[in-house]
Amino acid sequence: MKRAYIGIVIAGLILLASCGSKIPETKPIHKDITEMVFASGMLQADDQYNLTAQTDGYLVKMNFKEGDDVQQGQLLAVIDNNQNVINARSASKLYAIAREKTDPSAPALLQIKANIQAAVAKLQLDQQQTDRYKRLFANNSVSKSEYENAQLTLTNSQASLKALQEQYQDQQLSARQQEVSQRYASDVNRVVKQQNQLTALHTGRIYIRQKQLGDYVRQGDVIAVIGNPDLIYARLNVDETNMSKLKIGDTVMVKLNTNKDKVYPAILKQILPAFDDTTRSFIVKAYFLKRPELDITGTQLEANIITGTRKNALVIPAAYLSYGNKVTLKEGKKQVSVHPGIISTDWVEILSGIKADEMIIIPQH
Repeated sequence: MKRAYIGIVIAGLILLASCGSKIPETKPIHKDITEMVFASGMLQADDQYNLTAQTDGYLVKMNFKEGDDVQQGQLLAVIDNNQNVINARSASKLYAIAREKTDPSAPALLQIKANIQAAVAKLQLDQQQTDRYKRLFANNSVSKSEYENAQLTLTNSQASLKALQEQYQDQQLSARQQEVSQRYASDVNRVVKQQNQLTALHTGRIYIRQKQLGDYVRQGDVIAVIGNPDLIYARLNVDETNMSKLKIGDTVMVKLNTNKDKVYPAILKQILPAFDDTTRSFIVKAYFLKRPELDITGTQLEANIITGTRKNALVIPAAYLSYGNKVTLKEGKKQVSVHPGIISTDWVEILSGIKADEMIIIPQH
């Protein structure tokens, strides 16, 4: 009895194996097919930017909260950095001193000017003395050496006057150079001081506030995220292998993670030209035909970009297409090459290679 039972089990297993070994088969059919490229992403406001700290210090004033609409140039936050204030004040005073030195009434210039006036007066006297000695020498009233000494004195006076005039010009030039240098330093420090005050670069809405009053921030820290509330779009990450399929104007079907049961139609409006190293993908922007009810940014989403459609196309199930664009015919289990067209998740369009009446099977590995 026991042997008979074992024999029945073995027979059943053989029967099951024979039934399971039957290879699924099908024929190409005609149906509409749509090719789509999958992309993930998030909602983002147009012209979105980060309000960033330009200096180190404590946040002593914050004039905004999430959801506030702000105007261009509006003061949003103040960072307490006394060093910037002191530097700006010091540079301003040094510039004022340097500017005073360029004035004709500056002490250094007045001193040289007085020396020049004295040198001019001495030169006039020496000129008169030389002229007198010249007449006396012509009448043999003075010796030649006395006349030459008068000429030498005149020459020295001329040289002294010229040196003082050049000194005056050099002092003016030095004062002007110092004034330019201090004016530049003053302007730079005034700009640095202004970096303590953070203003809105563009009119927009505060979507994210990342710092609180009293926080210590460093240069480069993001304090808030601001964007244009009038335009919310889908920022999509697309794998580089699919970029050649995309074109401006493609229809995009978007599902937000907040409500995956609803589909929002959009249009592909922009393809950014550079590869994004952060997401390891290319970035494209899709604008909604109808604005989503949720007026928020940062929401994660999934999208399908429709890159092509074909009516009444000859298609086969995607599982029947093997590597190298080949299908296996049932007759003789022969593999033949096909030319695929649109490829969707479940179906592959066949442009050539097999006919509608040929039976195919899933390739065996």
